[in-house]
Amino acid sequence: MQSERRSFSKYELLYIIGIVAISFSSIFVKWSEAEVSVVAMYRLFLTNLLMTPLLYKYRHDIFRLSKKDWLTLGISGIMLGLHFLLWMSSLRLTTVASSTVILTLEPILVMLGSMWIFAAKPNRMMLIGMGMAVAGSVIIGAGDFQVSGHALKGDFLSLLGTIAVAIHMIIGQYARKNISAFVYNFWVFLFAGSSLAVYNAGNQIPFTGYDAREWGIFLLLAIVPTLLGHYLFNWLLKVMNATTVSMSVLGEPVIASLLAWVLLGEALTILQLIAGVIILAGVWFFLRYGSEPLDAETIPLVEAVDPLNTISPIPQTKG
Repeated sequence: MQSERRSFSKYELLYIIGIVAISFSSIFVKWSEAEVSVVAMYRLFLTNLLMTPLLYKYRHDIFRLSKKDWLTLGISGIMLGLHFLLWMSSLRLTTVASSTVILTLEPILVMLGSMWIFAAKPNRMMLIGMGMAVAGSVIIGAGDFQVSGHALKGDFLSLLGTIAVAIHMIIGQYARKNISAFVYNFWVFLFAGSSLAVYNAGNQIPFTGYDAREWGIFLLLAIVPTLLGHYLFNWLLKVMNATTVSMSVLGEPVIASLLAWVLLGEALTILQLIAGVIILAGVWFFLRYGSEPLDAETIPLVEAVDPLNTISPIPQTKG
């Protein structure tokens, strides 16, 4: 039991790192002056470039993919690309707090989808923790919601992006049962980036002509919120259910709003800070008392500290 408790703590740490990482995404997008579809495209393509040195190691896994696997990867990638396009566009029309707070609907959508597809049954503790987090998130964005003009359009785009990423997460839970984290992420990111490239080409949005500052932002997006965020969450789908992983989005409004206050000068009230505490308490409550325990015998400890699987796992023995 002790070794299982230590193992679970490592996954929780990776989970928290992922939440912090994705919270920087909105800041980097706000900093960029390029079209959001270009920002998202290069964010994904640069992530693929950073992953390429390890691609040869997984060649056998790639060759074993079935037509059904490729179809699953393609749909998941398109949904992720659509999420980036819609959500990043919302950031140009509304505040970070408003845009990220709408993302808190993701775990609810994922939970409903999991109940329908996987017959998942959330327990009372999961619902209480989720309810606390969603309630706090609504308070954070309440002061920024505007029922008119650009802000309303931004809120609607964020909602559509949330639906897209919820579909991506549900598909990911299904796909990750048979596909390794590296292979899944590499091809999903590539399909997502390629779908955005088609969008850019169709709308005659230039692929070149961006200065060094913009390329630096593209690279930061690839490393921080994509590799340390989305990659990590997709890897955690192997050891956590999709509803639990999607709960990470509930911590994003807190950290993103604080970052926007410090780095972008966006307003942040005392009420929103209190709401942030409620959100974090809800996420903690959900993880501590609502998520299913991990099976230490079936998950090599090396995977907890090596999500890229660059270290060969040591054979496990029972007892």
